[in-house]
Amino acid sequence: MQTRSWWSRSRNQFFLLGLAILAAWLVRQTQGAALYEMYYWVTRPFHLSASTVTEQERIVRQIDPRINQLEAQIQELKNQNQKLQDLLNYVAAKKQGKGIVAPVIGRSADSWWKQIIIGRGSQQGVRNQDLVVAPGGLIGRVISMTPSTSKVMLLSDPMSRIGVTISRSRNMGFLKGNSTEQGIMEFFESDPKVKVGDVVVTSSYSQLVPEGLPIGKVVSVDMNKAPSPEAIVEFFASIPSVEWVIIYPNQKSVIDN
Repeated sequence: MQTRSWWSRSRNQFFLLGLAILAAWLVRQTQGAALYEMYYWVTRPFHLSASTVTEQERIVRQIDPRINQLEAQIQELKNQNQKLQDLLNYVAAKKQGKGIVAPVIGRSADSWWKQIIIGRGSQQGVRNQDLVVAPGGLIGRVISMTPSTSKVMLLSDPMSRIGVTISRSRNMGFLKGNSTEQGIMEFFESDPKVKVGDVVVTSSYSQLVPEGLPIGKVVSVDMNKAPSPEAIVEFFASIPSVEWVIIYPNQKSVIDN
């Protein structure tokens, strides 16, 4: 009985050993092709066909640019909303009267520092010489309108001239544009009491704009400039990047000469 049990176990072991030898011989003879074939058929349900991969790549190529476009549009809307909110917060902080909010809709490279076109006109109540304000202060005046748009002369236009004063010392002069973010203030006095950091506002003697509107601050002074001293004034409002403005009525309609 024990001999039969031993023979049964030995026979199974010899059978398994034979299978192992046979498998090793098949692998050697086929260089593993049989195993690769078996692996392929076992994993076949998980394979993606070439047409499926191609179709997925095509869909991804179509979707990716659209996603990028939508993300860019969302970011631009967020930026525009932030700029508009900054403008409204500035107006609320200054407790200025109700004005007309307008987007900047036109600006050409050859007149970048001279003019902008805004998206409000006579139909919305805009009038010639109305004041145009951005976060920081005054940036210009309306010089012409259509029913739906208005053209604005910027303070940075070399043709722009407005009466201004040094807020601290009350020394007066006029400000002209310089085609940059800075204007040039020419004083009436030969020895004005002015220094770097002084705030510049519109003058009470200006016939063009109301007094007390913030313009900028003095960043340099040239006391030897002929025929009168000059100061370089950096505008408070960011004229080159303005995208939203508020228009206010201007009670003064006589243009300075």
